[in-house]
Amino acid sequence: MPNSDEGQGATIYEVAQRAGVSIATVSRALRNTGPVAAGTREKVLRAVEELSFTPSRLGVSLAQGRHAANGIVFPDLSGPYFAEVLLGYEEVAAELGRSVLILSTRGRAAVQDLVRDLVGRVDGMVIFGRTVEDAVVDEIVKSRTPLVLLARDPVERADAVCSENTASAEALATHLLGHGYSTFALAGGDDLGDITQRWTGVRRVLSGHGIRPPEPLPCELTVEGGYAAGRTLLGGKTSGKARGARRPQAVICADDQVALGVILAAEELGLDVPGDVAITGWDDIMAARHARPALTTVRQPMRLLGARAARALDELIKGTRTVPNSEILPTQLIVRSSCGSHPLEEK
Repeated sequence: MPNSDEGQGATIYEVAQRAGVSIATVSRALRNTGPVAAGTREKVLRAVEELSFTPSRLGVSLAQGRHAANGIVFPDLSGPYFAEVLLGYEEVAAELGRSVLILSTRGRAAVQDLVRDLVGRVDGMVIFGRTVEDAVVDEIVKSRTPLVLLARDPVERADAVCSENTASAEALATHLLGHGYSTFALAGGDDLGDITQRWTGVRRVLSGHGIRPPEPLPCELTVEGGYAAGRTLLGGKTSGKARGARRPQAVICADDQVALGVILAAEELGLDVPGDVAITGWDDIMAARHARPALTTVRQPMRLLGARAARALDELIKGTRTVPNSEILPTQLIVRSSCGSHPLEEK
């Protein structure tokens, strides 16, 4: 009997056809995962021998009801942060022999339905941030689909991998207070995930020093979004002393791209960074250290985030671990020149 893929050996479909059974029966016979009559098992084994059948990875996946693919849901694929996280994920997925189906939700309609569809086409799923509604996350958990939440608050019965945010944000705010700054602005909005955790840490420290914490100004987490926020926070519609009175002494940004945009806005407005206003970011992307002034930020292990999520999902898919785990990766305050010279450093 000729093979459908010339030169590539028999397929599980051909074994099933030769034995006169379904591929599910072939799977049960070869893996001993269900009842198969002795005569049927003998026909399957004879067909395997006659066709010199060797299960391919795809064939094994089909026989086991698996897809050999992981799904990952990202809010966006642009920007250095997402690129680093995704690179770390794909490096491990390739090592484990799994393909990756990526769903980017930016600009898409009916996102929740797209996520539900993706669940049916993968062995497990990683969801980044708040891209998927809580109700849909709960559906996925109840379906027993292996699930890892990335950079999002843990959910019962689901794995979670994230960076530490609150303590590092407290360290950042404490450092800025050490400069003598007393008026602050926050750029980046809340996301009910890792950014919200950062603002929680900043607000806690400011409140503890008698400073009323400002509400974060929402903006896209891009250089363009940061530029627009910077024009609003640093420019205003007044000028001279009135504008100076309204201007914050320090702008704490949700991520580095926003911070770089705020720096551009400050320069356009004729403000010196850090002489007139201090600016800080989060992530420590490559551009942060090469910016002028170099950006004070919090370094998080972006590539390791993706790698750990991929390994956690693989453990759940293989069944080597069944108890959900929450992993928090350490972060580090990186002080550079965009927040100015610290009084203690001048002595």
